[in-house]
Amino acid sequence: MSGLKQVSGIHAPGSSYWVGDGFPVRNLFPSNGVSEAVNPFLMFDYAGPATFAPSDKPRGVEEHPHRGFETVTIAYQGSVDHRDSSGNAGSIGPGDVQWMTAASGVVHEEKHGKAFTEAGGTFEVVQLWVNLPAAHKMSAPRYQAIVNADIPVVALGEGASARVIAGTLRGVRGPAHTVTPVGLFDLRLSGGGKCRVEIPEGHNAAVALLSGDVLLNGSSALKGDARIAILGREGNAVELEALADSKLLILSGEPINEPVVSHGPFVMNTQEEIRQAFADYRSGRMGHLS
Repeated sequence: MSGLKQVSGIHAPGSSYWVGDGFPVRNLFPSNGVSEAVNPFLMFDYAGPATFAPSDKPRGVEEHPHRGFETVTIAYQGSVDHRDSSGNAGSIGPGDVQWMTAASGVVHEEKHGKAFTEAGGTFEVVQLWVNLPAAHKMSAPRYQAIVNADIPVVALGEGASARVIAGTLRGVRGPAHTVTPVGLFDLRLSGGGKCRVEIPEGHNAAVALLSGDVLLNGSSALKGDARIAILGREGNAVELEALADSKLLILSGEPINEPVVSHGPFVMNTQEEIRQAFADYRSGRMGHLS
């Protein structure tokens, strides 16, 4: 048995801002300067929890493009409606996940769901950006709508369980199809619950605490809300002990050892590829929403 992945740092959000008029987010990276330690992940935005009054107009983000990476949206409370230039459309509610591979280019919009807009309530969503290797950046876009019922739950011990969204945990594989090896586990721990979560040796990894109070590897305190612990590549597991009811995301991935050049909604390998992405978007090559 290999050792535990050591905690190299614990970080609060590096910035807070609104995305459109529907997503008040706290950014856990890259604003913290930990980008290389979480490669292949590019961004972690935690939207909410925030209360919205009933409205007759959906709040959110209007038409905008992406190229060169994937967006992963996990709904906890409220709902998000999506439609894009590839003809995909859908709504994700509590427990659902949307995995959009923008790749060569997608134009889409993200707004509060119709029923949530009309009724109002608490909104809570996480969005991750996951990088693509150069060989896949210009591949065809892909859209995966993953409903809560299709995400397997693994018991990790008394008072601890995980939904396996991507990757494999204790022999159970998540439903998300990923381009490179990625693990994404949605954990719930009751106060007093303990568990060990296996993570592949050599993967970058992090434990994001959305709310609660957790002890990592018996010594590192992760407490409050919107906190992230960065783990080292060496070792193949992390141990958690909940001192209060806690909600967490564990993310891991095989690093993509290639140059990263990003500008706004595009993540490529060179400045010339970024310039081309803007030119392709402006010329309509990525499509538009009808």
